[in-house]
Amino acid sequence: MTRPLRIEYPGAVYHVTSRGNARQRVFLDGDDREAFLATLAWVVERFGWLCHAYCLMDNHFHLLIETPEANLSRGMRQLNGVYTQTFNRRHQRAGHLFRGRFKGILVEKDSYLLELSRYIVLNPVRAKVVKHPGRYAWSSYRATLGVAPVPPALTIDRLLERFAKTRSVAQKRYAEFVQAGIGGASPWEKLKGQVLLGDVAFIEKMAPQLNQRLASMETSRRRRLMHRPSLKTLLAGTKSKEARNSMLARAYLEHGYTLAELGRATDLHFATVSRIIKAVEKKSQSKM
Repeated sequence: MTRPLRIEYPGAVYHVTSRGNARQRVFLDGDDREAFLATLAWVVERFGWLCHAYCLMDNHFHLLIETPEANLSRGMRQLNGVYTQTFNRRHQRAGHLFRGRFKGILVEKDSYLLELSRYIVLNPVRAKVVKHPGRYAWSSYRATLGVAPVPPALTIDRLLERFAKTRSVAQKRYAEFVQAGIGGASPWEKLKGQVLLGDVAFIEKMAPQLNQRLASMETSRRRRLMHRPSLKTLLAGTKSKEARNSMLARAYLEHGYTLAELGRATDLHFATVSRIIKAVEKKSQSKM
């Protein structure tokens, strides 16, 4: 499958999300969430990150990360990898926990740091888990507000100093700012190219890097497609329907064949192929 686009440079800010494989839960209880925050704290210290906001839901998480060094991908490999090992060991499981690679949206710090910090802590409200962000224990809202201890992974000073110099005044204004965002418009309405969020000047500044990364990804994709096995070869030894279905999933997930290509090779409608692949993924997950 195609790798997500990454633009990394010193001082970049990202909204990061990672979701459970096959929509499974990645946090089963409070101990899992504590283990994740401990792992995040270790990664933040090791890679010099600043985590301005976070929210841990059942089957995914949100982070607002600033990278003084250009190392988002390296850090996220450690975060998701180490936490997966911890989760699997604790729950006596094996295999992937997260669905593919993380999603990281490059954000213009000056214009969108506050907006995205609010968006992240309001996630439980949008999901109708709670009516107010202060009632959700597993986001950075309460710590930023000063009504809960600040976990080692979290940095609150740089966020609060944008509201006022005095901590108490800043926290009051922060609470008002978050409250005003309930039911508001999504910041993703202004997303550019699925990877950039910022004003016109920021988008224009990032355009050369974006185009360069797109060209590099296209070259890599073409090289991979040139050397992948043919569908005829992949399907040749599949005598049973179960074997065929398994190979269809492999051809789609590992070799980048499209649903339409798989449908033509097997005389199946692409929607049927899609259902087969989802069923194979679900069956594989149930064995973990």
